[in-house]
Amino acid sequence: MPTPPLHALPALLFEDPAVMAAAAAAELVSVPDAARPLFIAALNRLTGRRPLLVAAPTAAEAERIAGDLIPLLGAEAVELFPAWETLPFERVSPNLETMGRRLRVMWRLRTDDETLSVIVAPVRALVQRLGPHVEDVEPIILSAGEQIDRDALVQSLVEAGYRREYQVEARGEVAVRGSIVDVYPSTADHPVRIDLWGDEVERLSGFSVTDQRSTRDLETVTIFPARELLPTPEVRERARLLISEAPWGREQWERLSEGQTFDGMESWLPWLSGDDHLLTDLLPARSQVLLLEPRRLRDRAGDLLADEDALAGVLAGTWGAEPDALARLTLNFDRLLSNSKAMVTNILGSPDRPETLHFAASAFDP
Repeated sequence: MPTPPLHALPALLFEDPAVMAAAAAAELVSVPDAARPLFIAALNRLTGRRPLLVAAPTAAEAERIAGDLIPLLGAEAVELFPAWETLPFERVSPNLETMGRRLRVMWRLRTDDETLSVIVAPVRALVQRLGPHVEDVEPIILSAGEQIDRDALVQSLVEAGYRREYQVEARGEVAVRGSIVDVYPSTADHPVRIDLWGDEVERLSGFSVTDQRSTRDLETVTIFPARELLPTPEVRERARLLISEAPWGREQWERLSEGQTFDGMESWLPWLSGDDHLLTDLLPARSQVLLLEPRRLRDRAGDLLADEDALAGVLAGTWGAEPDALARLTLNFDRLLSNSKAMVTNILGSPDRPETLHFAASAFDP
């Protein structure tokens, strides 16, 4: 694994008072916006706490911080945990890559991946209820030379939310031509071709969607599901019960109880999840949570709840249901850390009082 280009920079800040305070479990420090990636990298390297969870007020801020951390810590060390792009009750599925990336983060947390250093997430992603047992989902991992049954592989992909097509052109698709299985993993930048010789994986390669030609050989391939809500026996049974409990959604419950996958099925997740599980519930006790501008985080989470309540009020009459009968996807901000034992540090943009330690940084002209 190549050394990140700015790998040496965080170590220069180990003795900064604000970094040392956060490392020693300070509840509050201030860090200028532009300096936050460097502060986060220095804190991670100094303490060895893994992973750090960075909660940002918006998706744009989360994406920027994650991108700026990669040159400091490396691409494998940094994960962005994105929020769904869809609105609650919208009956449209989130982007497949979004769902795949979320599942990958949960899997890396569950498997205690020591290479995972920092997770960055917008608050919208953190207060969003997880699907039933999604943290237990296992990816399909293939290596050249291993033995695998073609039909069983394809069936596993279909059960993971992949659609069978004549030709693979987009994420979430799988195609079979004789001894060749093409699949476009939900988290990959390119589709993958699996060449079989009998039951042996003879070759793994990436290929071009444009001309369908193989480009480069791969040693291993990790394929995460293409959906966050999968028709497991538990989900199907819950959907079957909802046919009588919530008859206004009968058509959708019947499809889900039959094990169908369809566009928009994720919008029914709140009814099918047995609890109010959040990503923060999966954090190990040794991790640390950084709340960037906690007042903005709380306000943003409150706005999300209010928007969802307003949508429920509008849709309830259309669907023939009471507003309170529409299960919510978004949970209250106070629930965010209620089940977590991780250390929490609040990060302000500037000191709120004289004794607040400040990460001294200033901008320079490019």
